[in-house]
Amino acid sequence: MSFDRSVKIAPSILSADFADFGREIQAIETQGADWVHVDVMDNHFVPNLTFGPPAVKAFRRHVKTVMDVHLMIAPVDASIDAYADAGADILTAHVEAGPHIHRTLQAIRAAGMKAGVALNPGTPAEAVGHVLDLCDLICVMTVNPGFGGQKFIDMTAKVRKLREMIGDREVHVEIDGGVDPTTAPLVRAAGADVLVAGSAVFRGGSVEKPDVYGTNIAAIRSAAGA
Repeated sequence: MSFDRSVKIAPSILSADFADFGREIQAIETQGADWVHVDVMDNHFVPNLTFGPPAVKAFRRHVKTVMDVHLMIAPVDASIDAYADAGADILTAHVEAGPHIHRTLQAIRAAGMKAGVALNPGTPAEAVGHVLDLCDLICVMTVNPGFGGQKFIDMTAKVRKLREMIGDREVHVEIDGGVDPTTAPLVRAAGADVLVAGSAVFRGGSVEKPDVYGTNIAAIRSAAGA
């Protein structure tokens, strides 16, 4: 994966048809998705239960771009190798999910993946100040994690602070939650470059009508000024 700060649209397959993930992934990539975002939830750290390593490994066969795996689980460390084996390109853990985020990021990189750290809405940018050199991505949650389709929480001040803290480091700033053509320009202007969108991409489309996905992705990209 080469690094750049251009806008990348990462549709969350949490909003896809659960009975047809393979074709859904192929459809969004064909229609312009830059990354594929996979939300892993454990019904413990967050109030929902989604995908484990076997499902993520099955998704991997269909992903031709970047598989961006977001772990909303606790504890995290015991699962890192399983998601590496499943084929994650980027593995993101929440700073709130355990006591040793420094160790977690080290372990993710040691397993051969890019390392991401996520911040819930109530967690300040300063929480990652001492691990920036171990990060390849910082995910700013603009909803409380656990469910798709929630209303956007304005975290633009946090994003601006993070961009200031990152400086010239090669660290992506990702936004996850409530991204659509209305909110995309706000977070892009603040300094985000990876936009996770679920319902805003999948709404109205299907594998039989994939052009709708393309229209939705293009609308978000255009609104972000890309």
